[in-house]
Amino acid sequence: MTQLLEMRGLTKTFGPVVACDGVDLSLDKGEIVGLLGENGAGKSTLVKMLFGIYEPDSGEIYFDGQKADIDDPGDAIAQGIGMVHQHFQLVPPLTVAENIMLGAETVSHAGPGAAVGVMNMAEAEAEVRELSNRFGLVVDPSAVVEDLPVGIQQRVEILKALNRGARLLILDEPTAVLTPKETDELLKVMRSLAETGVGIIFITHKLREVLAVTDRVTVLRDGKYIGSAVTADSSQESLAEMMVGRSVVLRVDKDDAEPGEPVLQVRDLRVRDDRGSDAVEGMSFEVRSGEILGIAGVEGNGQRELVEAITGIRKSEAGSIIFGTTDLTNGTPREVSEWGVAHIPEDREKDGLVDRYSVADNMVLNTYFKMPFASRGLRVQAAIRKWARRLIEKFDVRPRTITSPVSSLSGGNKQKVIVARELSAENKLIVASQPTRGVDVGSIEFIHNQLVHQRDKGKAVLLVSAELDEILSLSDRIAVVYEGEVVATLDGATATREEVGLLMAGGSSSA
Repeated sequence: MTQLLEMRGLTKTFGPVVACDGVDLSLDKGEIVGLLGENGAGKSTLVKMLFGIYEPDSGEIYFDGQKADIDDPGDAIAQGIGMVHQHFQLVPPLTVAENIMLGAETVSHAGPGAAVGVMNMAEAEAEVRELSNRFGLVVDPSAVVEDLPVGIQQRVEILKALNRGARLLILDEPTAVLTPKETDELLKVMRSLAETGVGIIFITHKLREVLAVTDRVTVLRDGKYIGSAVTADSSQESLAEMMVGRSVVLRVDKDDAEPGEPVLQVRDLRVRDDRGSDAVEGMSFEVRSGEILGIAGVEGNGQRELVEAITGIRKSEAGSIIFGTTDLTNGTPREVSEWGVAHIPEDREKDGLVDRYSVADNMVLNTYFKMPFASRGLRVQAAIRKWARRLIEKFDVRPRTITSPVSSLSGGNKQKVIVARELSAENKLIVASQPTRGVDVGSIEFIHNQLVHQRDKGKAVLLVSAELDEILSLSDRIAVVYEGEVVATLDGATATREEVGLLMAGGSSSA
């Protein structure tokens, strides 16, 4: 193969923190390289230097045999480097064609002397249709982006990069928001793109995906290059050990549950989504003390609205939500929290953190008004700092600076802040929605063990996850949801991937 990219000795510091320390990475044309590492290992910093978002302190980048001077994303795009960010850079009210052509439009003037150009929509849609057919990324050019499933929105992002002539694609956690089916489709798209000569850097924490689609992997740890490996010669265990520096147990080791009385009872619950349509349609289940109930289902089948109703973020239309013997249907988030409910939200940016606040302040978001963090209406800073130091040490939040704004942390470390805060409080019920989304394999192991530990302490755990492996390995019982209803409840010890997957798709377990 012909080399497409070589990064030599790239270094980037942020104050006293060395995010990347002399990192090397190479990529051939038509090759898919997985970029692996724990949260805070330097992966995002490295690719942001390649894409011109950050300027390296030292080191060199060679692209297609020539030394590349990349001062901003415009330079990267002009040279043929495209990036699909974890949080999409699309304009939701615009159509697919408008988003793809945005910034590269062919316009004509509306009339003599007109100062404003008009985009020829028929021509733009034809160009997008040809582009999508060429790369096997089927989309409807006239569809409005905000009406599309997440997986199709991601295709739009990829097409937008390809339309600008990308010969190298950086995919940063591209499957974090995808369903299993959408993930499989994306992996096929990646392989077909590689066959056309496009080089791909694939950042992910999901080792199953790495083994399925990459040719090689490059591993970073603590900002340093650890090594590379041929994927065909690797296993999940060997890659995890390279990332973490120790042997990692990829399966959850837990004893049989000893469930007690119901802690949460949901009865005939009906909840509408943001558009006013029924998302939860008469859902009923219970979670008992000392057990983990997993909610399995393809995303978009009411899970988000269910969790928001339970935690007081969204009002329900009918039915009841009972904690113990207390009916808190349509209670406020404060009332739900005060009863004893911990909440790890699906959207950490929107519902879990205040980005401009420090790490320490985020550690006490739901207890800042209580002793020992407050006295006579005033915050006790020493107590807050002491608590935060304890939690970042216990939950391995990196970097370990409690005064930095939480916005400065990587996505996985933001998640650790939320998990640390919620699991360290004295609660009776833990509602964990996508608790390991975007975190590394070592942190997944830790969070899983923490959830099992909470169960063994007699707490009730409601686990909502798009990761079927997570549901199967953690749950004592599994409630499968489809189109806003619980269609089956299975024993976690005997449920199979095939059975749960069939039910998630609307089939029956006896088929």
